[in-house]
Amino acid sequence: MDAVNKASAETGEVKGSYLNVTGATMEDMYERAEFAKDLGSVIVMVDLVIGYTAIQSMANWCRKNDMIMHMHRAGHGTYTRQKNHGVSFRVIAKWLRLAGCDHLHTGTAVGKLEGDPMTVQGYYNVCRDSYTKMDLPRGLYFDQDWADLKKVMPVASGGIHAGQMHQLIDLFGDDVVLQFGGGTIGHPMGIQAGAVANRVALETMVKARNEGRNILQEGPHILQEAAKHCTPLKAALDTWGEISFNYQSTDSSDYAATPSVA
Repeated sequence: MDAVNKASAETGEVKGSYLNVTGATMEDMYERAEFAKDLGSVIVMVDLVIGYTAIQSMANWCRKNDMIMHMHRAGHGTYTRQKNHGVSFRVIAKWLRLAGCDHLHTGTAVGKLEGDPMTVQGYYNVCRDSYTKMDLPRGLYFDQDWADLKKVMPVASGGIHAGQMHQLIDLFGDDVVLQFGGGTIGHPMGIQAGAVANRVALETMVKARNEGRNILQEGPHILQEAAKHCTPLKAALDTWGEISFNYQSTDSSDYAATPSVA
């Protein structure tokens, strides 16, 4: 929190850190959350493994204490990767929205966390829709009216870097938190340079999209042009630009078009 407050003072911007209050008991978690609040934090984090009763209890605490609750989906892979008896993350995302989460770690589709892009978009829609329409390619099998239930801000995190910015913006749009952990801390010029690289890449790509350019096709070229004027971005692209994670996702909608019997 010392570093958060220093960064806020130097930049004039609101900063935050997801302080993880996950613990063995509710008493431990309340104590840690109170400590985070006393330190001046505006957000706390819990892991999915604490269970749904504890998740809702922490959500209620956050509401009463004007804090944001970030849900880190640690542990979900134990039952979302088993198609024969597991539970899809599309269902878990609905449960967590019902439980009162503010932020939800929803994966990336282009980073180290496996995910079929269409299915991952389905998770994001579940978080952000006021009314979810049936969308079979995205794994959404029926309409759902969310009425006045609060929306959830999806968080893309997991092996993403500045070189993927065009893909991330194209997949997820504007209402998303892009969290570059290793893509910031692992920058060869240091953490601050990593943050600069990510921010320049983001602002460059949003500007290009708003100008009507096809960022999915032109993205790599747009980033290389921006890197000519930003040394940290050039270093980031040189370090990670060719890295990709290519494997078959176990969580896909299994949607196949079949002719109707009229």
